[in-house]
Amino acid sequence: MYEHPAIVDAAVVGLPHKVLGEEVGAAVQIKADYWGKTTQQDIQKFLAGKLAGFKIPVFIDLRNEPLQRNAAGKILKRDVKVDVVALFEKSKPKSKL
Repeated sequence: MYEHPAIVDAAVVGLPHKVLGEEVGAAVQIKADYWGKTTQQDIQKFLAGKLAGFKIPVFIDLRNEPLQRNAAGKILKRDVKVDVVALFEKSKPKSKL
């Protein structure tokens, strides 16, 4: 992911899936110059040429602020995952059943 010219920082997390258990999701900090110009689909297309299909995130949270980090500078993946899962759940179409 870091090879994409618009990406400053990234974290990959598991998203809930009814059949598979989990599928790939990501939170990505976008460079200021690319904010509003880069889409989730742009990043997925970029990754399609570099990764196996099952490794490409099905949902990408694009951010203009830094990812949460602890005092040592490590990404707080649990906190990032909570945010990404919440956004993912909101983005899914609601079932009428």
